[in-house]
This record gives sequence, C-alpha cells and structure tokens, in this order.
Amino acid sequence: MNDRKVPGAVIWGLGVTQIVGYGTLYYSYSMLAPAVAAELAWSQQWVFAVLSAALFASALLAPVAGQWADRFGAGRLMVPGSAAAAAALLLCALAPGRIGFTAGVLAMEMASCFVLYSTAFVALVQLGGHGAQRSITHLTLIAGFASTVFWPFTAMLAEHLSWREILAVFAALNLSLCLPIHVWIARRSRSIHAQVKQRASPVEDNPSATRQRSGRSVFPLMLAGFAVEGFVLSAVLVQMVPLLAAVGLGASSVFIGTLFGPSQVASRLVNMLFGRGLRQTWLALGATGSLAAGLAVLLLTAPSITGAAAFAILFGLGSGLMSIVGGTLPLELFGREGYGARVGWITAARQFSAAFAPFGFALTIGALGVLPALWVNVAVGLIGIGAFAAIAIVASRARDDAFAPDRELRPDTA
Repeated sequence: MNDRKVPGAVIWGLGVTQIVGYGTLYYSYSMLAPAVAAELAWSQQWVFAVLSAALFASALLAPVAGQWADRFGAGRLMVPGSAAAAAALLLCALAPGRIGFTAGVLAMEMASCFVLYSTAFVALVQLGGHGAQRSITHLTLIAGFASTVFWPFTAMLAEHLSWREILAVFAALNLSLCLPIHVWIARRSRSIHAQVKQRASPVEDNPSATRQRSGRSVFPLMLAGFAVEGFVLSAVLVQMVPLLAAVGLGASSVFIGTLFGPSQVASRLVNMLFGRGLRQTWLALGATGSLAAGLAVLLLTAPSITGAAAFAILFGLGSGLMSIVGGTLPLELFGREGYGARVGWITAARQFSAAFAPFGFALTIGALGVLPALWVNVAVGLIGIGAFAAIAIVASRARDDAFAPDRELRPDTA
C-alpha cells in the first residue's frame, strides 16, 4: 500500500497555513465588507455578490487544480498558490475602485484553490497514502480554529487600521508565514511523490473491476451529496443570527450562534479520538443527518432556547464532520490514484451550490416565509442523506464482490 505516517510537523505546518488561508481569504471578508462598501460607495449586497461570483469562478478552477496536484504534487502547487494569494490580497488593498476590487476578490478565491483544504488533503495523501485519513482529521481539527482566531484578530486590527491596510497585513502573513511552510512541505513531498509514482501499489494503479463498476455510479452520487451539503450549510450559515431571530429567539440569537463554532471543532476532536476504523460512508451519513436533524429540531421547538441550542450543536457537528468526509470519503472509495482530481470535483460541487444558496434561500423566504423555507431546506438535506445512503449500499455490495471473486458480479445499482 506504500502507506506511511505523515510527520506531525507537516500536519501542524499545514494547519497553520489553513488557519491563515481561511482567515485571510474567507472569514475576514464579512467583517471588512461594511468598510469596503462605504469607501467604494457600494451597497453591502453588491460586495457580497462579488464574493459569490468569485466562489463560482473558483469552483470552475477547482477540478483543474486537483488534476495539477495529482500531476505535479500538491506541495509544489501550494508554493505559487501562497504567492498568488498574497498578490491577490495586495491587489484588493490597492484597488482604486470597484473594478479593481472585484478583480482582486476573484484572484483571491481562485488562489484559494491551491492553498486550502482541497490541495492540503492531496498533499497529506501523497505523503501518507491511506494512512492520511487520520492526518486529514487532525488537520481539520487544527484548521477549525480559523474563524476563532481571525474574527477577533480582524476586529482588533480594524480599531487601528483601514480595510486596505488590513488586507496588506494579510498579504504579508501569506508571504512571510504560509509561503516558507509550503516551500518546506514541497521539498519533503517531492521525493516521496516520485517514489509513489514509481512503486504504486497494484491495487491503487490497477483498480479492481468491482471498484471500476461501482465508481461509475458512486462518483455522481458523491458529487450530488456534497452539492446538497454545500447548499444546506451555506443557506443557513450566511444569515444564521437573523434566521434565529426570525423564528422567535430575539436577543438570544447571537448566543445560540456562538455554539456553532465550538461544536464544529468538538465533532472533529471526537472523530479523531474515537473514529478509528469507522467507515467514511457512515460518517458522511451521520454528518448529513446531523444537518437535517438540527434544522428539524429548530423548527419543531422554536422559540425554545434549548431547542435552538440543540440545533446549533447538531448543525456544528454536521458541518465539522463534512469537512473531514470531503477528504476521507474519496480516499476510502477510490484510493490514491486520481485523488486530487476527485477532491477538486467535490470542491467544485460544494462551491457551485454554496455560491447560489444564499440568493436562492432568500428568494424562497420571500415567496414562502421563514419557517416554510427552512422546511424546504430540511427536504433538500434529506436528498443528501439519500445520496450518501445509496453510496453506502453500492460500496457494501462492491466489498462483498471483492471478497467473493468466484461469484458472478452483480449488476450496478444506483
């Protein structure tokens, strides 16, 4: 299998780059948006529309980035990615007007394809093979503190600096901190990546007929499941506090919203401690089930504070686990060969739906009202559960066939 333990220093190094990457390229945007809108004489809706368009563009690039990670090595790809992220942040900081700012945000989100989870997961797999499943869990646990670190850090900077100066500081962080770490990881992974290509396992390089047959039906189901998950999460998270207020929580909405982040981190910690040996198809089912169940609990108990707290905890658990599954499920189902391309397509599916979810959900609220719109979101979540349940069934049958080579292969089932 050519599996090996990923060094702890590599995981921690990548964790630092993920905290900085997500913090500077994503989480800080909402905090700087009011100042950007005020200076550029723009509505905040348009500032967020720019981000949605940029996320859509990065979704188009994600599969290509995954293929490049397979071909050239993810570690090597993250080096120019760090430089591009810094340049994009600086472009936003120096933008004379709306067009320049839009170009900078577009460049930011396209650079994120080469430095965030999708490429970091590939780097871990290229370093550790199937043994990287645990490393992916560890990485998501570390990176889960990105919002915890960068929301207060951005607020602190905003007391003393303009939004342009803050973006310049973020550009410097990507250059001075992330770039050297990525250079170091690239040097470590280069020789290992070459060895893996030369001495790849027969199981990895020549997948069984069963895996090939099941893969034709499983991969579209997996993309559908992740697209649904991206929609459900994005639709709610973008306006979680206003939604909680709208269902009757009032001033308690802010407190309830703060439970989401710790629950996200807690789910990753629990999985790290107790999830060894758990099939990732079941973890995906548990994650999507938590998202739908959380919304259902909120709707059935509102305006109960206890019910709303249960919603935030369940929703955070589901979100945290889905971050892990996005890297581990394709590795479990398809192996290391072509892993980067598959993760790229998963990223694309998530970001396509995430880019349109806030707008689509707002239209649904306008047409039906808040509570019916949330029930529609529950129904969408059930579609995701169905997709991952179908994957579990197909994968189980594929494993049965693999352990019974003398038995005639069953026809594929979707």
